[in-house]
Amino acid sequence: MAKKKRLFCEISPTTYAISLQKEILKRHIKNMLGKERFAKTIQSDRLPVVVSAQSNNMIKCGPGIDMKLQENKADNIRIACGKINGLVVLPGESFSFWRQVGKTSRKNGFAEGRVLVNGKLVAGLGGGLCNLANTINLLVLHSPLTITELHHHSDALAPDPNGIRIPYSAGTSVNYNFLDYRFRNDTSQPVQLCTWCEDDDLRLRRRSDETMSDGLPPRTAVLHAELRTTVEYPNTYRLVEEDHHFRKEENGKYYRVSKIYRETISRATGEVVNRELSWKNHSEVMFDESLIPPTLIRDM
Repeated sequence: MAKKKRLFCEISPTTYAISLQKEILKRHIKNMLGKERFAKTIQSDRLPVVVSAQSNNMIKCGPGIDMKLQENKADNIRIACGKINGLVVLPGESFSFWRQVGKTSRKNGFAEGRVLVNGKLVAGLGGGLCNLANTINLLVLHSPLTITELHHHSDALAPDPNGIRIPYSAGTSVNYNFLDYRFRNDTSQPVQLCTWCEDDDLRLRRRSDETMSDGLPPRTAVLHAELRTTVEYPNTYRLVEEDHHFRKEENGKYYRVSKIYRETISRATGEVVNRELSWKNHSEVMFDESLIPPTLIRDM
């Protein structure tokens, strides 16, 4: 079998950096020439109606997980949440993750977290913000808003907590200012994004160079996000995952495989009025393969 030719960005870290800067420049030009109206109003008062809400623990624990990068991820998300919290997206306006968050530089307070580059998990500035983008994506999927830009990466970055699988628990990829996450408000009423973080104050705040010699569990840091509006929408939304399993493919790697559907439910009748395939999942497993439940492994 002929050897697959590598892309220019895959040759070395230098060629990857060159390719990334090229894409960032293309994005800046596209933004300048485009006619998209981006949301920019931050409002401290929250709109009265919660359309959807999400919460998740930002710090993951397990074999082979670098806790320093996990701590940094939580801090990166906290910085980004502060730039998004309270943003009002008016009818006809769009939300852009990177226009709101800005550049993930040390000058802006960001630290090295875990990022996915060319299919490998490595340390990188601003690492962990995919977690926040994915949480926002979950809010939008449970609303009538229109997703205009979405990039997927592995939906199998870590084992399912307690064996419980939540559709779209990961899988939204962002990379400044190349891969963005965007949605547009095509409804007749404003929506508001509220994003904030909470620490478990009963845990000691760890420095990246400290050990856990006192036996306390790692710091708990919880990300909260809400999508709010002024009046209830006529429909609600839910995600349904089908045929979820893992399989080992010819390249020797394991993949999570499933189909995720988005259902629209009439608030008045409770009936499903629309059902569409949201994502045909085929994600490389990025965690220890021995942690895959044997009952979920199938042959090709």
